[in-house]
Amino acid sequence: MSQYYKPNRNPNWNYGGKSWRLSRSKIDLFLDCKRCFYIDNKLGIARPKGYPFTLNSAVDKLLKKEFDIHREAASHHPLLKAYGLDAVPFSHPKIDEWRDALKGGIQYMHSSTGMLISGGIDDVWINPEGELLIVDYKATSKDEEVSLDAEWQIGYKRQMEIYQWLFRQNNFKVSDTGYFVYVNGQTDRNSFDGKLEFDVKLIPYTGNTDWIESVIQSIKKCLDDDRIPKAANECDYCAYTTALGEMLRSKAKKLS
Repeated sequence: MSQYYKPNRNPNWNYGGKSWRLSRSKIDLFLDCKRCFYIDNKLGIARPKGYPFTLNSAVDKLLKKEFDIHREAASHHPLLKAYGLDAVPFSHPKIDEWRDALKGGIQYMHSSTGMLISGGIDDVWINPEGELLIVDYKATSKDEEVSLDAEWQIGYKRQMEIYQWLFRQNNFKVSDTGYFVYVNGQTDRNSFDGKLEFDVKLIPYTGNTDWIESVIQSIKKCLDDDRIPKAANECDYCAYTTALGEMLRSKAKKLS
């Protein structure tokens, strides 16, 4: 077994444990496949992790540093000026805490379920009306122009909406419109020369958080049930484990 993948989690981090919380990514997992979600959070066996997107992480880190310069100066970033957006990075003592998902990010104790809900943001801006604008950084490299039109990008939109909802639960005035800072690595340059150049696009998105409360209630009901949910029809993980289990049982039966 790989030294990096440890499927049996410390019970404190499972549902009911003192360290468990319902993160933004876990909500997304529930919507993706309830069976995977249950096995992860109730039984403590998570999906194998993919390789880290280290280049994307580097872009995120540099963007945060860049916007922090304007946060400290309370000045307008050139990107916002270029798009005619009257806003500046929001200065708050908890900004670094909100950004750190491993330490909880921004949190809210949901009273009717008793679940601590959390998410780690990329950035927050503020407009002259005192509304917070939730911001998420995305990085890619493709020939066509970036957008939010692909079906799989529903996860990006839900991510934005969960962050908007969390800030509202913490009594902040939040705009329905959030922004994606979407950077696209260019491959049409004549040479590499030790640097990768990006086009940067600011994409507004109007969120709708009406779905979140009912999903939280469904998650609570799922976790309190002793029955393992059915797999989602398009879950590759469940399809693989089901096929593997059937093959191993068949092989064992032939050898017995």
